[in-house]
Amino acid sequence: MQLLQEYRYKFVQYWRRSLTFRIVSSFVAFALTALLVVLPLRAQQPVILSILIPAPDVKPFPPLIAEFERQNPGIKINIVEGPNSSNLVEDLYSSAFLLGDSPYDLLNMDITWVPKFAAAGWLQDMSDILPEPELGKFLKGDIEGGRYKGKLYRLPYRTDVGMLYYRSDLLQQAGLKPPETFQDLMQASKAVQSKDAAQWGYVWQGRQYEGLSAMFIEVLQGNGGFWINPQTNEVGLDRPEAIDTVKFLVSTIQQGVSPPGVNTYIEEDARRLFQNGNTLFMRNWPYAWDLLNGKDSPVRGKVGIKPMIHAPDARSGACQGGWGLGISSTTRHPQEARKAVQFFTSTEAQKQLAIAGAYLPTRRELYNDRELLQRYEYFPMILKVLENPALRPPIAQYAQTSDILQRYLNAALSRQISPEEAMQSAARETRSLLGA
Repeated sequence: MQLLQEYRYKFVQYWRRSLTFRIVSSFVAFALTALLVVLPLRAQQPVILSILIPAPDVKPFPPLIAEFERQNPGIKINIVEGPNSSNLVEDLYSSAFLLGDSPYDLLNMDITWVPKFAAAGWLQDMSDILPEPELGKFLKGDIEGGRYKGKLYRLPYRTDVGMLYYRSDLLQQAGLKPPETFQDLMQASKAVQSKDAAQWGYVWQGRQYEGLSAMFIEVLQGNGGFWINPQTNEVGLDRPEAIDTVKFLVSTIQQGVSPPGVNTYIEEDARRLFQNGNTLFMRNWPYAWDLLNGKDSPVRGKVGIKPMIHAPDARSGACQGGWGLGISSTTRHPQEARKAVQFFTSTEAQKQLAIAGAYLPTRRELYNDRELLQRYEYFPMILKVLENPALRPPIAQYAQTSDILQRYLNAALSRQISPEEAMQSAARETRSLLGA
């Protein structure tokens, strides 16, 4: 005790004599006080996870986010509304990573982005995020679409698959059944058009964008062809099946079955024209079902949905789409991000998204859910289609190969070049890209 008093006396004397010591000791005392106050406050601040979502897809998420934050009071999720086009969203992600640390902790990804993002080192490996038995409860195509070189980088919360919509009332009036083949569709379209029951027979997506590639791969598979073999990098665009596929699409325009402007259409252009009651058939994604059967829809209760048409000796092709969550390789909160991925891909969350956003779930059990079946009577049929989908080539250079296909395919649809020339040029450029 006496020694402590002696040290205290010397400290006071030295503090009085030395101005420098007084300044330094005051600064140290201030810093220690600040740390004692600030650190506890910082520890109480929630972790904020940022995610970029296309603006049209934001609506179903706030209630789910509120539930996640209730269950995880130390984590907040910040939604950044992105552009409507998925191509532009991909560009924003790419720019963010190329410029340095991405501001996004969670990555909301289209199924086709996984190889590119994983190969670039922008994603964390999530192979251990769920036990294998739990992963087995997801649709196989959606899980495989999230893998790259054997590792899992994306867990799906929403799937998608191209389908053929038809006016059941117009077909019934004409004494026709829903088409199975390309020829069936053309004949039914001309029959209904000839009676002025519909202005157009068939609408689809022909603009130069990713939707054109998705639509094309369905007709290509339905014709017995292929785009790129991901195991061998073999290109099939200049084979007879691919050229015949382009000829069929061009013929729908030439013969007046499809509108002359269909080469500029995206999903919503086709959906609006079909919903106005002027069209017999439409290729689109399942999201359109709720809109077509809305209270103010002219075609409410008059629409059917079925797998895509095909050649007599080939099987139907349905392009696998969908969105899932990945974790940025630059996030400072990987554990919190994993909790968010697990929550939004859970059975409960996917059911809510199916109800609120008309999304197709990626967990098999939900296709037998009584509440969802009352709302979406076509779920059992779509589940069969999803068990054997048409996958776009899962290669790191997918974006470039899709761009090549879109350019030449749209040029053929616009009658700038012949189908043969378009597919031969597309195949040549694609082989050059993959070889490089």
